[in-house]
Amino acid sequence: MTNEEKVRAARNTSTPPEILAQLLRDKDDDVRRYVADNPSTPPEVLAALSRDRVNVVRWYVARNLSTPPEALAALSRDRVNVVRWYVAQNPSTPPEVLATLSRDRVNVVRRYVADNPSTPPEVLAALSRDEDDYVRWYIARNTSTLFEVLLILMVDNDEHVRGEAEASLSKRVMIP
Repeated sequence: MTNEEKVRAARNTSTPPEILAQLLRDKDDDVRRYVADNPSTPPEVLAALSRDRVNVVRWYVARNLSTPPEALAALSRDRVNVVRWYVAQNPSTPPEVLATLSRDRVNVVRRYVADNPSTPPEVLAALSRDEDDYVRWYIARNTSTLFEVLLILMVDNDEHVRGEAEASLSKRVMIP
């Protein structure tokens, strides 16, 4: 198979799982990246790719909704910030992993946790005290945020956070 054919196969959602499994060992980073990005890639192949030496391959594994929870948990400890960003964004990320990422030293990771619809309400409540305005803004717009937390965010120091909290509350409460 030529490299171009391998890339096409890796990108094609109809490629048989056994072909995608063969392509995970390809020497070309792009082929492995496309396998990692393919929504039809089997979970066990994604788990293997989660240990790839190339950062961008791990990014795509972290983004894939079919990545198994154990692989997402391992990727949440990756030294590369962008990998953790994608784990924080992935709605398939287990709640306990999102809770851990909510304490990440990198504010962008915490922002993505705050925006993730799968983040547990109690994690969002704890994050609502984050020093980063954007973290609180994402919490204000997250549909999983508790009503009580939105009330607190309505008096936030940041006007954008206050506005978003007000907008979220107005969507939840019909005032006659």
